[in-house]
Amino acid sequence: MKFVQIIEYKTSRIDEVNRQTDEYIKKTEGKRANGHAMRTKDRDNANTYLEIIEFDSYDTAMRNNDLPETQEFAKVMMELCDGEPIFRNLDVEREDD
Repeated sequence: MKFVQIIEYKTSRIDEVNRQTDEYIKKTEGKRANGHAMRTKDRDNANTYLEIIEFDSYDTAMRNNDLPETQEFAKVMMELCDGEPIFRNLDVEREDD
């Protein structure tokens, strides 16, 4: 069963977030387990973003989470956020095209 994680956060430092994300992607090339990821920006709430990350399964997501590079990236992201992020961990029950 597919798994999706949504991370909602606020930051006034999105340029730094982009630099750190690019660095993380380079460092984890061939190691990362996610299938698709996107960042969205909330039109109604300033500096509010949601990361939507798809995985083949919950187990795959946890293996990705356990990568040292992912752990380091999470620490850096916490420093760049204005407050605590909100995590949503979702099992995909249905997909339609």
